[in-house]
Amino acid sequence: MKDLGLVAKVKKRYKVNTTDSNHNLPIAPNVLNRDFYASSPNQKYVGDITYIPTNEGWLYLATVIDLYSRKIVGWSMDDTMKVSLVNDALKMAMTSRKPPKGLIWHTDRGSQYASCAHKDLLQKYNITQSMSRKGNCWDNAVAESFFHTLKTELVYHEIYETKAQANQSIFEYIEVYYNRQRMHSANNNLSPVEFEEKMLRKEIAA
Repeated sequence: MKDLGLVAKVKKRYKVNTTDSNHNLPIAPNVLNRDFYASSPNQKYVGDITYIPTNEGWLYLATVIDLYSRKIVGWSMDDTMKVSLVNDALKMAMTSRKPPKGLIWHTDRGSQYASCAHKDLLQKYNITQSMSRKGNCWDNAVAESFFHTLKTELVYHEIYETKAQANQSIFEYIEVYYNRQRMHSANNNLSPVEFEEKMLRKEIAA
C-alpha cells in the first residue's frame, strides 16, 4: 500500500448517547423477542435514533423499518431528540403504509419511545408496543444494522458543512439508493422496493 500511495479509509468514531433509559416512564414488554421475520408487510416495524455530525452541530435521525422487506417506511430529522422526532417518523409510516390494527412496533427503552405523547400515538393507531431489554442492542439488531450501514457507506465519508446538506444527503441515500437500489441479503439480494413488488406480483398471480 505504501508503494502504491494507498491509505486505509478509517471510520470516524463519535460517541453520543441517543438512548436515555434512566427514567421512570412505563416500559413495554419485549413482544418482538428478536423474531425479525415477517410473512407480509406492515406486521412488524422497528425504530431507533442516531446522530449525524455536521459543522453546525449534531443532526438527529429517527427511522422506521418494516421487517418484511427492511424498507425504511418512515424517517425524520431534527436538531434535537424531542418526542416529535420519533413521532414524526412513525406518522410518516402510518400515512404512507396504512398498516392494519395489531402492528408490532419495537424500539429501545429511550424516553422518547416511553413518553406519554408517543404512547398516545400508538393507541391512536392501535399499535402494539415492544421494547428491548435494558442495555441489549441485539434485541433491536435490524435498526442498529441499518444505522451501521448508513454510516459506513455514506456518513463516515462525508464532511457536512450544514445540517441542511446532511439532511439532503441522507434523504437521497434512503429514498433513492437504500430503498430502491441497494441489494439486501434478507430479500434474496433484491432491494426493499423490488422485493415488495415481486412478492405482490406473486400474490396477484396466485
